[in-house]
This record gives sequence, C-alpha cells and structure tokens, in this order.
Amino acid sequence: MNEAYRRLMERVREIGCLQSIGALLDWDQETQMPREGVTVRARQSALMAGLAHERLTDPQLRRLLDEADAGSDPVAETNLRETRRVVERAVKLPNKLVRRIAETSSKAKEVWADARARSDFNAFAPMLGTLIDLKREVADRIGYETEPYDALMDEYEPGMRAAVVETIFNQLRDGIAALLPPLMEATRKPDPSILRRRFPEDRQRAVCRRLAESIGFDFRAGRLDVSTHPFCTTIGGAGDVRITTRYNESFLPSALFGVLHEAGHALYEQGLPREHVFTPAGEAVSLGIHESQSRLWENFVGRSRWFWEHHYESLQQTFPESLGDVSLDAFHAAVNTVTPSLIRVEADELTYNLHIVLRFEIERSLIRGTLRVEDVPAAWNEGMEKTLGIRPERDAEGCLQDIHWSMGAFGYFPTYALGNLYAAQFFAQARKEIPDLPQRIAENDHAPLREWLREKIHRHGQRHRAAELVERVTGKPLSTEPFLRYVREKFSDIYGL
Repeated sequence: MNEAYRRLMERVREIGCLQSIGALLDWDQETQMPREGVTVRARQSALMAGLAHERLTDPQLRRLLDEADAGSDPVAETNLRETRRVVERAVKLPNKLVRRIAETSSKAKEVWADARARSDFNAFAPMLGTLIDLKREVADRIGYETEPYDALMDEYEPGMRAAVVETIFNQLRDGIAALLPPLMEATRKPDPSILRRRFPEDRQRAVCRRLAESIGFDFRAGRLDVSTHPFCTTIGGAGDVRITTRYNESFLPSALFGVLHEAGHALYEQGLPREHVFTPAGEAVSLGIHESQSRLWENFVGRSRWFWEHHYESLQQTFPESLGDVSLDAFHAAVNTVTPSLIRVEADELTYNLHIVLRFEIERSLIRGTLRVEDVPAAWNEGMEKTLGIRPERDAEGCLQDIHWSMGAFGYFPTYALGNLYAAQFFAQARKEIPDLPQRIAENDHAPLREWLREKIHRHGQRHRAAELVERVTGKPLSTEPFLRYVREKFSDIYGL
C-alpha cells in the first residue's frame, strides 16, 4: 500500500460518514419526524446525497484511485476494486440528477404513505411516474448491455442480470407450483386463527426484545423502534445498527417475525469488521446476501420447532389468555401455515417468493416502458389472481403496500427471493458443519450458528462477490434445489404428506 492509497481511504471514509448521516436523516423521518417536517427533510436529504456524490466524482479522488497501490493486501485490493466500481458508476450521473432523485424520493415516501392510508393509487401515480423517468435516466447514463433494468439491479446485487433472475425465478415458481396443490388439499392443516387473538402491544414489545437478544442482537450497539414499514439501517458501522418493526394487536406474527427478520439483518451489520468502517472491506456484499441473513434467522431458525422448544413456554406465559390452550405443535404449525396472502410481509415462506416474482415482472416492465403507470393496479391484481388465486380489493393491500417504489428502489425486490435461495444453501451447509445445530437452537444456544456466519460471511466484508461467496461457502453455485428441498421436507411434515 502506498501514500495514494492511504489518502484515498481517508476520502472514502469521509464519503461513508456523509452517507451515514443521510441514513440517520432517513431513520429519523421514518421513526420520529413530524409530518410537517417533510419539505425541509427533503432538502436536507438531497444536500447529503449531493455532497457524497460530489466527493465521489471529485477528479482528485479519481487521480488517487489511479495512483493507489494495494500491494498484496486483500483488504486493500477489496477497497480499491469496490471503490473503483462505485466511482465509475457515480461519475456517469450529474450531481443535479442525484440531488433531484434524493429530494423526489424523500417527498414520494410521504405521498406514498398518505396514498396507502387512503388506498388511492391515483394519488401516488404522478410521483411514481416521475421516479420511473428519473431511474430510466440513471440506467441510460450508466449504460447496460441488454436492458435498463440490469443497470438498476446492479446497484443492489452487483453482477446479477435480469435474464439470469428470470431463469432462476421460473425454476422457483415451477417448484412452488408443484408443491402448493398437495398442501392446499391436505386433510391435516394448521389452524392460523390462533394467531389472530388479542396480543397487547406492550407485551409484544417485551417479547420482541427478548427474541432479538436471544439470537445475539446487541442492544448496546443498536435499538428497536416502530415504523410504518420495518427496516434495518446502519448509522455508525457495527456500533450503531437500528431496527424497526410494527405491531398488530390482533396478529402476533407481524411483529414477532418482523423483528427476527430485521435482527438477522442487524447481526450481519454488527458482525462486519469495525476496523474497516466506512470502507468496502467493512460493508455487506450485496442486498441478496444481506437478505439471506435476515431470512435465515427469521425462517430457518425462527419458524423451526427447535427454536420454539425453548421460547414457547415463555410466550404462553406472556399471553396466557390467547395461547394458554395452544400446544407447541399447534403453534409451530400455525406460524408455518401456507395460505395465499395479499400482503407480502405477512406471506408464508413458500408463497412469499411468488410475491417477489410478480413485483420483479411489473417493475421490469415499467422500466422497459411496456407497462404504463396507470395500468399498474390492473397488472398487479391480475398477476395476483393468476399466481396466487386471490385478488386485492383495495390498492393498499395491492400495489401500494410496499415502500420501495417511493424510494426509487427499482431492482431491489429480486434480492428478497435471491436471499431465500442463498439462505437455504448457507443453512444446509451450516447443518453439515455443525451436526448438533438443531439441538443447540433448541437449547437457545445460537452462538455456533452466529459465529459460523461471521466466520464464513460477515468478516469478509465485500471481498467476494455474491456468486463467488456462495460457492466458497457451500462448494456449489447458487441453485434453487436446496430451498425447494427444504420447503418440501418441512411442509410435508407439517401437513402430513
């Protein structure tokens, strides 16, 4: 490593610091900010995004990037490779465009929230059209080989392409389609109504905190708050990781598994090397890999019978009026009920993927220009009916349910289903390398799995791209088979097939 590299990293860390301030503004907007603050907050967010972009595109930084020498140090090599990738993308985007996107998306989140509350897609449509135009401009300026959606998806899952996702999703959809009919026709079925009794919010809060702590979320380096849409964000590296959830007093799983999901994200962030904060070597590989960590803890651990062998008695004691007459087996089956659902975040882990496939197809068509904004509700409703056999009656339970488009996050949705596939492959490998893993989970000892993930995935930061990481950890390229095998075995057992 030479002097140019050290000076480059000083600038990279400064940019990371500015971006973390932007994340703090976003967190505050979602959890604390009064509604009347949106106009000023939009300007603040635009300023922070613009400042970070100015520094990324500074000619002096690019000169340092050209002069920097990593030597034989793998951390420095990672930092140079990923900084070069980000800078090459940033210099293609005018600062004015970056600021406009940040300001527009900040306003759009409030417009979306209001439209969702009123279940009125038409109130959000003009803003959505503006965001689509802006993101198309981004794709055109960045460039792409096949289609503009590739350029947008690359921001979230570097190296992934829409055509590859389409092939994977077709295999996934076919596998799920083959499994669904036997489950729907099974004579032994869970009773999900037991999850729709009364569960006071104050007691849910206490349970959620206990569950997050049990899997290893460090509250000395994080916090749990309430927001319209649950999320995880990092403000100051591994030392300040914040998660949110939402509570529904008549549906327990919403908060319960929402917290396990976001805590899974947070464990990844808290497991990244602190010494490399604000540099690529201290950041997550991709959103797909990030999602693998949240889905692994939420589903592969959190919805397992092993997990509730330890936690269920305490849960019954917390909600004796609602769960006192419910056995562990009945509860475990209920939280694994397979039922087509209108709401993505409340979907079971089997049909959840079909929600993602639909969103991928719609937003890909929007960016391609083959679907008009005003036709989104109809396309959504028809897609839900064709895929899951149910049709939304209100926009709020259809195309307005997710915050992502209001953030301009086109290309983000595929990472959720990719995360499920990554998680299945990682968890299968972990079970091979930790033979007594089920017993450890049943004893509330999550350290072996947590440390395995930190050793295999977290500590490497962005050293390996997603495809390479999966193959290094599991010895095989990404495949739908581990996930499909997992759901076949799990649900066949629950449904008595």
